[in-house]
Amino acid sequence: MSASLDEDSIVRLPRGVRLRHDQARGGWVLLAPERVFQLDAIAHAVVERVDGERSVAAIIDDLATSFEAERERIHDDVLALFRSLIDKGIMEVA
Repeated sequence: MSASLDEDSIVRLPRGVRLRHDQARGGWVLLAPERVFQLDAIAHAVVERVDGERSVAAIIDDLATSFEAERERIHDDVLALFRSLIDKGIMEVA
C-alpha cells in the first residue's frame, strides 16, 4: 500500500484512529482500536499536519518553513514516517 505514496498523495488517519494528548504517558499518541502508538516530538509535528486535505508536499513545505530546515531531509523523514504508519494500518492514502 505504501508503494503508491509520493508528494502528490494526500494522507489521512483512518476511521477509528485519533491523535490525542495522553497525560499518563506525558505526550502525544495515536489511538487506534486496541492499540496505542506514542509519538515523539518530531512525529507529532508531522502527524498534527495531516488533515486529509493537504498533500504530502504541502506538509513537507510547511515543516521546512516552520523549522527552517532543509526540505530534502524533511522529505525523506516524512515519507519514511508515513510509510511506517501506513504499513501499521494507522494512516492511509486518501
